[in-house]
Amino acid sequence: MKTKPAPTAAPKKSAAPSAAEVAAVRAKHLLPLPGPMFARPVQIVEGKMQFLYDENGKQYLDGFAGVATVSIGHSHPHFVQKLKAQIDKLQHNPPLYLHPAVGAFAKRLADKAKTVNPDMDVCFFTNSGSEANEMAALLAKAYTGRHEFVAVQRSYHGRTLLTVALTGQNNWRNQAPYPSGISFAPTDYAYRFEGTPAQSTKAALKGLAETLKTSTSGKIAAFYAETILGVGGAITPGKEYFPEAVELVHKHGGLFICDEVQAGVGRTGRHYFGIKHWGAKPDIVVMAKGLANGYPIGAVITTPEIAAAVKGMLHYNTFGGGPMAMAAADAVMDVVENENLADNAEKVGARLWSALKEIQSRDERVGDVRGMGLMLGVELVKSGKTKEPAPELTAAVVEGMKDQGVLVGKGGLEGNTVRIKPPLCLTAADVDRIANAFDAALKDA
Repeated sequence: MKTKPAPTAAPKKSAAPSAAEVAAVRAKHLLPLPGPMFARPVQIVEGKMQFLYDENGKQYLDGFAGVATVSIGHSHPHFVQKLKAQIDKLQHNPPLYLHPAVGAFAKRLADKAKTVNPDMDVCFFTNSGSEANEMAALLAKAYTGRHEFVAVQRSYHGRTLLTVALTGQNNWRNQAPYPSGISFAPTDYAYRFEGTPAQSTKAALKGLAETLKTSTSGKIAAFYAETILGVGGAITPGKEYFPEAVELVHKHGGLFICDEVQAGVGRTGRHYFGIKHWGAKPDIVVMAKGLANGYPIGAVITTPEIAAAVKGMLHYNTFGGGPMAMAAADAVMDVVENENLADNAEKVGARLWSALKEIQSRDERVGDVRGMGLMLGVELVKSGKTKEPAPELTAAVVEGMKDQGVLVGKGGLEGNTVRIKPPLCLTAADVDRIANAFDAALKDA
């Protein structure tokens, strides 16, 4: 079924209170976590496909997709129709009772996962990526009988106690003490490696081997890795990294848990799963965010053999696989397939990457442009020679782009990477607008 994009006409001025009024109520009644992203906060009251609108009707091009979450566009008509139809019938059904949607979507998702591992056939649904990563760890421990994990420096896997412990960024590690048995291997971070990208990959693999040899018992439960670092700033491993890393991990009896919370659902272009670009075979895949276009969801996909390890274990998720989440995820997959959004991400993402590289060629403060498809990062530095991180410049550029009507994010351990992860329905004109806004904001910063 072919779907039609929503109209992009600007709405009238909203009856919502002003951004200042909302900020005051928020400051009084909500925990101060997180704080507003901008020095001059923006209030969003409506969204249509790749566009967002504030209470005054000002349009913003969404270059961040609610943190890589809105995959098919805001209020896509097919998405809205499916959710409305489901809520008219049944909005909640716990796993205690049967419901046709959960099994049907599990099969559909598992069939997709066979493109990266033909043995994939079993799913478990949660409400978030953090929960899904926790479930993946439970599976790995049950299957291997081991408890040690290796993760990657600068990674991010969630906000539960275990997933914070698996996160390789000190600014997010604020819940000590942590579970034991977690070690970190170097990131394949070519921009900050003194050598070629191929040498960076080789060094990262050597570091992983050393970590397995010296920081673990040598027999691990699993290796956790994001396909492309999300919160870590779009750091993208070399082509040889994952195939060789998985081989190393398997030699130590561990599983490869591939965190596709941000990279999945076609965001990296061409393929539904980002890891497909590397040709590596994961044992467990974790998904969330864009899987349901902003409706709370998390998913774990694995093989029947691994899944059998938890048979008889008491485990439960009240909202996992609920009919509304399944309707949302099913609608997303419909649109990604019918509108060829993975191919679109590859095409317009390449155009945006080229435009950003052109800006880099004439401004040394653009240290690195990296990523794939519509999961891009631009690392800003004070000097191309010293590569000293420039977080203040990055904050100013993101703020300046917002003032021009383009919303993007920022991240990286040092806070100096502009994160560009828009909905996958972007057009060539949209990515040109993003590049022009970045260029202008950089000049003004």
